[in-house]
Amino acid sequence: MKDTLQAELTAVRRITIDKPRTVDFLGEQLRVYATPELVRDFEVACREFLLEFCDAGEDSVGTGINITHGGATLLGMQVEITITVTAVEGRKVTFLLVARDGAEEISRGEHSRFVIQVDKLRAKVAAKAALTASPALSSAA
Repeated sequence: MKDTLQAELTAVRRITIDKPRTVDFLGEQLRVYATPELVRDFEVACREFLLEFCDAGEDSVGTGINITHGGATLLGMQVEITITVTAVEGRKVTFLLVARDGAEEISRGEHSRFVIQVDKLRAKVAAKAALTASPALSSAA
């Protein structure tokens, strides 16, 4: 990870709320930005930002998110997501998150990510997969 990553760096991402980002359970007239999609958009914005500071073979994974979502953003509206690095502690990076549509602030919160070595995570996941496929574990269930 590059040492140029530091607190107070900011990035802005603009998205248009398309149909897949909306809830469908309230009917067509109430197609508004779904909270899980907002969370995904925050995570994607932070990951893409961090990739600029990753060395070859590195990426990042989310380790926590806490947001409020208090504004109903309509299908077709544009949302501006602003992320600001608030802390860099070794490989852990914490962000302040703010989302606004054309009318109001719709969300605010915090997200943390951890910069990882992809090969190390791949090995760890393979070891866990091998462990869970163990006949001893299968018969214990």
